[in-house]
Amino acid sequence: MPSLIVKVYSLLFKYNLNHRLQTLIQSPISHPFNGVVSRADESIITSNPSFSTDGVATKDLHIDSLTSLSLRIYLPQSALISLRNSESGEGVYGGYVPEKNGKNCKKLPVILQFHGGAWVTGGIDTVSNDVFCRKLAKSCDAIVIAVGYRLAPESRFPAAFEDGVAAIKWLGKQANLAECSRSCLDKRIVNGEKHRGRQIVDGFGASMVEPWLAAHLDPSRCVLLGLSCGANIANYVARYAVEAGKLLDPIKVVAQILMYPFFIGNIPTHSEMKLANSYLYDKATCILAWKLFLPETDFNLDHLAANPLKPGNEKPLDLKHMPPTLTVVAQYDWMRDRAIAYSEELRRVNVDAPLLDYKDAVHDFATLNVLQKTPKAQACLEDISIWVKKYISLRGNEFSY
Repeated sequence: MPSLIVKVYSLLFKYNLNHRLQTLIQSPISHPFNGVVSRADESIITSNPSFSTDGVATKDLHIDSLTSLSLRIYLPQSALISLRNSESGEGVYGGYVPEKNGKNCKKLPVILQFHGGAWVTGGIDTVSNDVFCRKLAKSCDAIVIAVGYRLAPESRFPAAFEDGVAAIKWLGKQANLAECSRSCLDKRIVNGEKHRGRQIVDGFGASMVEPWLAAHLDPSRCVLLGLSCGANIANYVARYAVEAGKLLDPIKVVAQILMYPFFIGNIPTHSEMKLANSYLYDKATCILAWKLFLPETDFNLDHLAANPLKPGNEKPLDLKHMPPTLTVVAQYDWMRDRAIAYSEELRRVNVDAPLLDYKDAVHDFATLNVLQKTPKAQACLEDISIWVKKYISLRGNEFSY
């Protein structure tokens, strides 16, 4: 059984979440808003572009002026071949600036991460998400990019899913711009003289290339990871990547991790009936969250965003081309049955789709800030990093377990 601390915290958590959802329901949006919002009552951590604290540097970016779509990049110190000049103090951020010659830069895989929060809360700068992403970057030896997608009810479906797609498209654009920039900045011999090409800039003269990604990103090793409702977004982006194919080049999605996905449906499963009033997120409260997220005119818990195995009137999903998918579930999470069923369906079509089922665990057990130091949360992070390394290891240096 979960500990007494978890039980007490769960009561407070459920009360606060229910109160927040009821407030949002009773306060309809009078004017449509198409940008990212933040909840004032959530504790946040500011970005820090140096490696001085825990060996992970962070910076925030806004990549869409219309929606204010934001990202937080987590760069582990392992990206540096040498610690020399790792804290140059130059540039806008006053932190790490990669060497232009690339001699001190190592290429790392990238993990595109989507936070949880029942569609209405959470963000890239919340304490829980920031702490988890820092640990993830160090454990997997990868660049982590957290996506600050739009929240409901200000932005309903498909806003969050569109933001996920926009993020991976932006990542592909950055990889292409970095390659073009390297070509432009190379010294070339023209008529016996050396010339330096021009850097790619925007209309205001600023560089369009994100320097950390240009120096350290390996676009051929991209992993998608989502927490709770963020897992729904990750799975949608994975489907998009499969359908887009070479249109996403040079980005290659090699794997995805779905941590306690926020799946639901009209016909209740065994776990939804038995654990309907379970810890942290009970089913009744989560249905309120879905009402705030799904289209108001056609509310249906079998919507593809909610139930990936029953797409309604759409054509059946072809899962055989999905990337290898690791699914994490908890014993005392009412959503577990649908996550297990989805994992089983992937395995049925020969997708590598292992399932990690943690005993005595609750929804969000490995990512909620108050639980991240527990042995179970630490074991989950280690299990994830071991599996991820199987797919992000460089050719010739494959990781096995």
